[in-house]
Amino acid sequence: MKQTRPQGIKLLLDIFLTFCRVGAFTFGGGLAMLPLFEKEVIEKKGWSTQEEILDIYALSQSLPGVIATNASVFIGYRLAGIPGAVAAAAGVMTPSVLVIIAIASVFVHFRENYYIAKALRGVRAAVAALIFLAAYRIGKATLKNVFSWVLAAGAFLLALLSDINVVYVILAGALMGIAAPWLRTGGAGR
Repeated sequence: MKQTRPQGIKLLLDIFLTFCRVGAFTFGGGLAMLPLFEKEVIEKKGWSTQEEILDIYALSQSLPGVIATNASVFIGYRLAGIPGAVAAAAGVMTPSVLVIIAIASVFVHFRENYYIAKALRGVRAAVAALIFLAAYRIGKATLKNVFSWVLAAGAFLLALLSDINVVYVILAGALMGIAAPWLRTGGAGR
């Protein structure tokens, strides 16, 4: 049974609180947030599908700014227009802003602490694992044919082995995606 979506202020509050949870429990940003983003937006709320989330994520990565904020704004806008986009952006940013203010006020006193340094090293390792998980899930949903595997491998190697800006890698991927059907059909289009 599909639940009815709240409207008006209730919907905006729901958007804000949902993205506040995403912002509060995501460490490392970028792809590290994808598992929690999927759980909240797809599984719990039913606001999107995995296919749509992957498209939103790809677009969010190709735009300037923070991926989490960009992706949240897309979902919020789709749900409630500009007020929804603002609620989503505010929600995803609020936990980080509050935590950074708190940490900044005490970090200068503890920056050289042995235990703090070790804790940060552990957090970085956990974030790396979450990024691998996100890459696995994106690959599983996206890499469905030889073309997509070749394109992904080429983009990975280009980004890894050259100093090319990743924006150009993303744009090249977009152009190849557009050109692929045309090339396969000998110029007949789709």
